[in-house]
Amino acid sequence: MLYYKNFPVKEVSPTEKKGIKIAAQNRKAYHDYFVEDKYEAGIELAGTEVKSIRAGTLNLKDSYCTVKDGELFVHSLHISPYEKGNIFNKDPVRTRRLLMHKREIRKLHALIKQDGYTLVPLSVYFKDARVKVEVGLCKGKKNYDKREATAKRDARREIDRTMKERNR
Repeated sequence: MLYYKNFPVKEVSPTEKKGIKIAAQNRKAYHDYFVEDKYEAGIELAGTEVKSIRAGTLNLKDSYCTVKDGELFVHSLHISPYEKGNIFNKDPVRTRRLLMHKREIRKLHALIKQDGYTLVPLSVYFKDARVKVEVGLCKGKKNYDKREATAKRDARREIDRTMKERNR
């Protein structure tokens, strides 16, 4: 045990990594929804699922979140079975519980009861060796909104390309 001014200090093992490492992002969510607000939540996983996430074998494409009995759940989050996990592997698309404070869950539940709002997982990442999920409070886009966003992105790309050419 290490001591600093007679107080015990937690030792950091070399296996405990610091920082944020993104495991997967849901880029389609930004195309299909307006992201109003973002929240960080923990996720309840089995050991083989964590190893599979470290290997980068998860898919957020059609996943969504629901609130049931004061608990937050994520559906259709596909985590491929860990190849060396044999009998300990779980169902790849099972419903998993997200871990947030009760008052935050109540606030989100009140917001998604409003018309047009939904909770969508935006990314899964490691934060100090723990798996976290970034959940977005989203409102659906219409087709004309998607076309408008595409037109703006293309115009921005064209402006950047022209500026790059002029600066040479």
